[in-house]
Amino acid sequence: MDASGDLSAVIFAIGSVSITRSVVTTWGIMLVLGMLSWLLTRRLRTESPGTVQTLLEGGVTAIDETVRAVIPDQADRVRSFIGTLWIFVVTANLWGIVPGLESPTADISVTAGLAVLVFLSVHWFGLRSQGPKVYFRHYLSPSPVMLPFHVISELTRTVALAVRLFGNIMSLEMAAILVLAVAGFLIPIPLLMLHVVEALIQAYIFGMLALLYIAGAIQSQQLMRQAKEE
Repeated sequence: MDASGDLSAVIFAIGSVSITRSVVTTWGIMLVLGMLSWLLTRRLRTESPGTVQTLLEGGVTAIDETVRAVIPDQADRVRSFIGTLWIFVVTANLWGIVPGLESPTADISVTAGLAVLVFLSVHWFGLRSQGPKVYFRHYLSPSPVMLPFHVISELTRTVALAVRLFGNIMSLEMAAILVLAVAGFLIPIPLLMLHVVEALIQAYIFGMLALLYIAGAIQSQQLMRQAKEE
């Protein structure tokens, strides 16, 4: 929650590509998560697991049960992507709690990148599950006239996904800065708890929307079949 930080500030450039502070921060989060994943999983045991392993298994189980409740037949295929997305967004949202750091999800370019990733993953999982012919057929259902409306729907929900996360995290950090400027450090703990709760909620919503979009793509043909039968 650093008021002086500018996530859009250019740190360096690679040719004609400018690397901003938010990109460097995102790389840092990816590096930290990668190192933690390696450190926490290099000594897993099947017998007498330690506290850390028990917590990790509990987290993985919670993610698996959530995904399986939405896509029971394709949970194994989707779980890794959704779990990684949740972990990254939670970490990115909470990154701004550290003094001197800013949450990269308070930058629209980062949330737009995440939304585009979700957009691509929806079609990737849909194509893998059904094949190109069957998958793209649902864009012409119930009539070819609906094609532009389906396309507009795909685009608008992607934009909404990016703007929702960006707007909530940015407003949360701005509110924290304003409160601290007015009240000083008299109420740091309630403010910190508010940031943590909101960061977790926004990460959960983002991941659940991604999961529902993917579920819709995978199950589109099944839903079409059920609608015809009814």
